[in-house]
Amino acid sequence: MTNKISLGIDLGTSELKTVLMDSHGAIRGQASVRLAVSRPHAGWSEQAPQDWWQACVTALAQLRSEHADAYAAIACIGLSGQMHGAVLLDCNNACIRPAILWNDARAHAEAAQLAQDYPAFSDVTGSLAMAGLTAPKLLWLKKHEPQAFAVLDCVLSPKDYLRLRLTGQKITDMSDAAGTLWLDVPRRAWFAPMVEACGLRLEQLPPLVEGDAATGTVSVEAAALLGLSGAVVVAGGGGDNPVSAVGIGAVNAGDSFISLGTSAAIVSVTEQPLGNPNGGVHSFCHALPGRWYAMGAILSGASCLRWATGVLNQPDEAALLALVEAGLPLTAPVAADAPLFLPYLSGERTPYNDPQVRGAFLQLGHDSNPAQLGYAVLEGVAFALRDAMAAVMSTGATVPHCLLVGGGARSQYWAQLLANVLGREMRTLHNSELSASLGAAKLGFAAIGETGLLAGGLEVKNSFMPDQAQHAALNRRYEKYRSLFPAVQALHQLSST
Repeated sequence: MTNKISLGIDLGTSELKTVLMDSHGAIRGQASVRLAVSRPHAGWSEQAPQDWWQACVTALAQLRSEHADAYAAIACIGLSGQMHGAVLLDCNNACIRPAILWNDARAHAEAAQLAQDYPAFSDVTGSLAMAGLTAPKLLWLKKHEPQAFAVLDCVLSPKDYLRLRLTGQKITDMSDAAGTLWLDVPRRAWFAPMVEACGLRLEQLPPLVEGDAATGTVSVEAAALLGLSGAVVVAGGGGDNPVSAVGIGAVNAGDSFISLGTSAAIVSVTEQPLGNPNGGVHSFCHALPGRWYAMGAILSGASCLRWATGVLNQPDEAALLALVEAGLPLTAPVAADAPLFLPYLSGERTPYNDPQVRGAFLQLGHDSNPAQLGYAVLEGVAFALRDAMAAVMSTGATVPHCLLVGGGARSQYWAQLLANVLGREMRTLHNSELSASLGAAKLGFAAIGETGLLAGGLEVKNSFMPDQAQHAALNRRYEKYRSLFPAVQALHQLSST
């Protein structure tokens, strides 16, 4: 490898992260910019794509200022981003309206209609029609904002809007396309019947490439704005979970990991499409060719801890975690009648596919305190991931152990609790919070023919083995947790009649 730098850009929901990686895989610089989410109505979640671009410009200006030599050596760029969002462009590439995000539930009726009208499509698209995926959002737009739908020229996924601003090209990759519900996942090609079912034409979707393919170079205008060479190649990139997999080295069959960010997911890499759509399992294309993955997703992950921190009037998440660790050490089983938490703050995907259900605390008493409630939140997310893991394994995918990435991986207490709940070894990694941007940088190198980093992973920081005595005690609480979903689902149905 030569002395080149790859720029990895990861467009998350709450933050845009960037890294500079050298040809040996070392991080030479990083910068991030926070992002805000707009919720104009209950169940809605939107962002302005122009804000993503401004965040990108700001982050790159910081890199250029603080790491001038490395920045000047940038030869390629890789992209990663939040999946399932709908960026809606007119014929002049202007945004028609704010992007509708992955955790937006407004299209629940349209998703149900697609599932009812085209039940066999899920075997091709790899997923049931769900409100969070892209396709139902377009049916919602057609019905509720017909003037916007009438001028629609192209639908992009979020990270592909950054590509458009960088290169002028409207292109997407297989992994992000798989999250739209418009892709024939086994064939890795657009699935015209589902596209047409949403009132769209194939011409309104971008061309498809693999994540390690070159998609063009930075335009003259963007290069001048960002201080880059016009010869910088931009890779296909991918959705945040598959690109995180590249970042941590989860690229072979049986490699598995948990991403514990705003949402959470459990992922197992496969050599062929393995799905269980009726169980809420997604079968998606990996960011590398010839690979797929089975994924169970829960809509509220570490965001539950952030929410609880505010509700319990704690100064920050670290303070709440410290309360929990002091009050409920993992060396002793939790009482059977301790509070339980259902983490459905944004509805749930795997295994229930119900964007309307909502969360709850249960078994509260006069003696319930912030430490117990904080623990219940951590445990509830772990129980939801156990539901998702069982669904993933029902496809034939394997989960021998789990690498743990995302903001939630910073808590050793939570990592041990996950090991105890899931009965699996958890391995945390150095720099795992950067896994998606590091994976993007690797794909950038691959796009210029330098593929040596793709098989590498991140150094293991800590390993957490399941405590079998704790696992047995948690099994009893998990069974009680499982029994509560029908009650909260019925409660929502009663309130909506």
